[in-house]
Amino acid sequence: MVFWIASVVGLAIAYLFGSTPTGYLAGKLLKGIDIREHGSKSIGATNVLRTLGKWPALLVLLVDVLKGGGAIVFARWFYPWFFTLSFVTPPTAFDLQTWVPWAVCLAGLAVLLGHSRSIWLSFTGGKSAATGLGVLLAMSWPVGLGAATVFGVVLTIFRIVSLSSMLAALTAIVLICGLEQPLPYRLLVIAGSIYVIVRHRANIQRLLAGTEPHLGQVA
Repeated sequence: MVFWIASVVGLAIAYLFGSTPTGYLAGKLLKGIDIREHGSKSIGATNVLRTLGKWPALLVLLVDVLKGGGAIVFARWFYPWFFTLSFVTPPTAFDLQTWVPWAVCLAGLAVLLGHSRSIWLSFTGGKSAATGLGVLLAMSWPVGLGAATVFGVVLTIFRIVSLSSMLAALTAIVLICGLEQPLPYRLLVIAGSIYVIVRHRANIQRLLAGTEPHLGQVA
């Protein structure tokens, strides 16, 4: 019982990492506004750029990336440490090498869910792209770097953040499947990338209609 309780606690901590509403807090602290009532009404760095300016947006982007990376780093530390405790008795089918990759996978999903469904914002939130990048960089830096590169190239050419984010997510799927990675990591990247793309469904409709705003424009 202690094993399962502590496992759930670890996932809850990862969720709370993601739940920290960075863009919302930036709006409140810097201008006393609810950023969800301005621009595209998102709490992400793109809307922070439109509403608050370049440096707040850069800070929000950095913190959102660190949230994702922090959750993975925490999971990789917490579960091996937890296994060393004398009063912990894992199920006989589990060993450290088997359980930790799955725990990291679940922590990654938890932090993405936390960012998009924050407990502090009545279970609303952002699209989890930046937080997903943090997850990728901490879990498999070649995959994260590849996704970030595609994001940067597409953004430079088209100046559309949503398109860049979705193509980066698809790139992550291709890279994680092409590289030697544990099965849980592959499943995490596939599920997380699909989740990020689904969170962009309104952007997809605007892209198809030709009305999606470019970087710096008001949505």
